Amino acid sequence: MADEAVDLNIPRFSSELRSLRCEQSLLNKTDGSASFFQGNTHVMAAAYGPAEVRSSKELIDKATLEVVFRPKVGLPGCAEKLLERVIRNSCEPVVLTSRHPRSSLTIVVQLVQDSGSLLACAINAACMAMIDAGFPMKCLVCAVSCALNESGDIQLDPSPEKEKSACAVMTFAFDSANKNVMTSSTTGSFTVQEYDRCLEACRSAATKLFDFFRLSVERKLSKDAKFMDINIA
Repeated sequence: MADEAVDLNIPRFSSELRSLRCEQSLLNKTDGSASFFQGNTHVMAAAYGPAEVRSSKELIDKATLEVVFRPKVGLPGCAEKLLERVIRNSCEPVVLTSRHPRSSLTIVVQLVQDSGSLLACAINAACMAMIDAGFPMKCLVCAVSCALNESGDIQLDPSPEKEKSACAVMTFAFDSANKNVMTSSTTGSFTVQEYDRCLEACRSAATKLFDFFRLSVERKLSKDAKFMDINIA
């Protein structure tokens, strides 16, 4: 199930996100999956569980949420481990892990193409995969990245070129209930005032992402319902 189209470096305002596209339930042998595009950045995510967990990781009162990030080529390194930690810290607070004690919930994130704002795209893909898998969730989570240049201008959802020339790059994850910050990841130098400006710009953009999430799920459910009607008939 797909929504919107992928842009090809189409000019846009600094306050605009790149075009979004999401397809769910693409992968076999998973409990849920999502292919998520932000512009030309493409991430695949698969969700598994609840399933048995190794005794060394077993928690008696809740499920263990694990995140695995796989690079486009080669083996995961320190950068991938950092991404895993941020993705897990962004997703875990919205999952009702107490519903499945002594079990595991796993999200596997695969990089397909990095054309900027990778961390945000990965978190968004993970959320859509969790929805597809039916993970118990109290709300949704989305992420928005921005680049701050030397003039103090903010570019949302930056390309690699914008990230490279920026004096700071920030990624914020928000919940859908109150748009509270779940995690923030920053690189570069900036003032407290600049951080606050970037935060509010990304928070505003999060509304558009949550709207897109809901539209994507509604369209998928509508498509699934029509397919069931055809089979019953």
